[in-house]
Amino acid sequence: MRLPSHSPIRLLLAGVLVSGIGGCASAAADPEAAPPPPVTDLAPREAPAPATDPAPAADPAPVERAPVEPAPEAPAVELPPDASWAQRTLAELTLRQKVGQMIMPFVLGDYQPEGSESHDRILDMIENQEVGGLVVSVGAPADVALKLNDFQRHSRLPLLVGADMETGAGFRLRGAVHLPGNIPLGGATEFPPPMAVGATGDATLAYEMGRITALESRAVGVHVPFAPVLDVNSNPDNPIINTRSFGESPGEVARLGGAFIRGLQDHGAIATAKHFPGHGDTETDSHLALPVIRSDRARLDSVELVPFRSAVDEGVGAIMTAHIAVPSLNGGTELPSTLAPGVLTDLLRNEMGFDGLLFTDAMDMAAIDREFPRGEASVRAVLAGADVVLMPPSVPDAVDAIVAAVESGRITEARIDRSVAKLLEAKERLGLDRIRTVPLERIPDVVGIPAHEAVAEEVARRAVTLLRNDRDLLPLLGTRTARVMSLSLRRTSDLQASRTFDAELRNRYPRLVTATVTRDTRDDVYEELLRQAARSELVVVSLYVNWSSASADEPLPEGMTELLDGLAQARVPHVVISFGNPYLLREMPDVQAYMLAWSGSTVAQRAAAQALFGGELAGRTPIEMRPWFSIGDGLSPAPAGGGR
Repeated sequence: MRLPSHSPIRLLLAGVLVSGIGGCASAAADPEAAPPPPVTDLAPREAPAPATDPAPAADPAPVERAPVEPAPEAPAVELPPDASWAQRTLAELTLRQKVGQMIMPFVLGDYQPEGSESHDRILDMIENQEVGGLVVSVGAPADVALKLNDFQRHSRLPLLVGADMETGAGFRLRGAVHLPGNIPLGGATEFPPPMAVGATGDATLAYEMGRITALESRAVGVHVPFAPVLDVNSNPDNPIINTRSFGESPGEVARLGGAFIRGLQDHGAIATAKHFPGHGDTETDSHLALPVIRSDRARLDSVELVPFRSAVDEGVGAIMTAHIAVPSLNGGTELPSTLAPGVLTDLLRNEMGFDGLLFTDAMDMAAIDREFPRGEASVRAVLAGADVVLMPPSVPDAVDAIVAAVESGRITEARIDRSVAKLLEAKERLGLDRIRTVPLERIPDVVGIPAHEAVAEEVARRAVTLLRNDRDLLPLLGTRTARVMSLSLRRTSDLQASRTFDAELRNRYPRLVTATVTRDTRDDVYEELLRQAARSELVVVSLYVNWSSASADEPLPEGMTELLDGLAQARVPHVVISFGNPYLLREMPDVQAYMLAWSGSTVAQRAAAQALFGGELAGRTPIEMRPWFSIGDGLSPAPAGGGR
């Protein structure tokens, strides 16, 4: 649906979006729980607030910036008297400065003092390469905001900042864990992953997740949350998407993804649908090699492209490419879609009508970096239709190569101007031409506040899905004298796995025995654990195995599968909870009870523990795994369970 010219989203992102987000039925909120009114003007303040708008915050440290010198080789451009900041700025930029605007390098969100090597490395890209933006990664909210403010002051033009925010701002800004006390230091709100939202089936929750993500992102200086993931996860062996997707139904991914987009863009952020043309049906990790999807066009139109078409129609502000080859979309060649004009220009731009910002995926991923010279890959991305080159392995190489391609006539300067105009217009509509920094004192009023955490907890609670409950084991009775064992499989680096979950169990079972294993645990340790488990009245097994940690050949260690087989054969009451990859039932088909909590986040651990004792079990799986379960499956057991 197309919106009129006075639409709030048109007012916010005019020149970047094809249209505003339409009121599709799939994303409609409950009339009794209507979303707050949209933010229609970000200029007076830096970070949208959940309640009333404060007075404009002054730039903490105004900096005089030298005027941008015009390109000596270009004739003067006569502009109308009412020319916008974006138009005036574009007319003043040299070719090299224009190309710099199209580059966004990676920066960690950690604390980096002035003069440190890591700080000055980014500073060189800003001052000498004049990059147009940054991709910020993990850090504490205040540290990230402080660093971005600093870099904004050093930059001749305002920087456009993006970050992966697939599960909310907490996806990158969750803070740190202090060692050796294993104390979490807090941070932004972390939601369960999109597939958990898919398990709730609630578009209002998807909208709220987008709303909160936008508010917290803008509060720390991030303008482009690289979300939502609109890949349809149709392949259980997919090693890179998995729970990052809303599910397996193209229509549901489109419906929930559209609500998430609307929540982001109604509250001042530019949503980014990814990974075009669809990364859901792969068995290869594009961080390591180039996946090739052999599907024909009819299949792509009915599955992979459905959510992206819907997002374009709703006015999504940006799209990110996928480093995957889809021969049926690019003349039969196995060229990565990021570098394929047939995919980015012919299909996305011309056929689907997308005219927003087009980001490449990270150009340092092996699917690109191992196959093409570094500067050449950036040139090909621009030729294919990309506006922004994310995280090139070498920023100078990327800038030099694109400039050389223009000077040789391989790329026209008009083509560069189209991308840079959209980028500058986006910055202007976000108010960055007037106020580019964020007020640090406002961060505690917006980021990670209890009201936001409560929404994350609601998603986690309503997403818990029970797929097997043999002998009516659940709900558990919580008998305080029972001998109960809690066994957790986690990554070595995942220090918070089972922390909240075991604490909740111990409140019910004072005699609880806990144990933790990793992929490096020896066989003799598993054998001893099985002997202990066999003497228990109940065993609760927690699997913190997600898409990034599971081995494609061995999703679970052999010792764990043998232990679970032993519990089944000995008929020891046991429940297995997946705090990540939902497809693990294939590795242990004889387990007595199987529950999905979707992630190992704090809110998911708490929700899963409460569900064991009669808490809400309303989740319905948005994926299938034949012959064990189908889309929409989920059990709601009677209150009187058979467990201890």
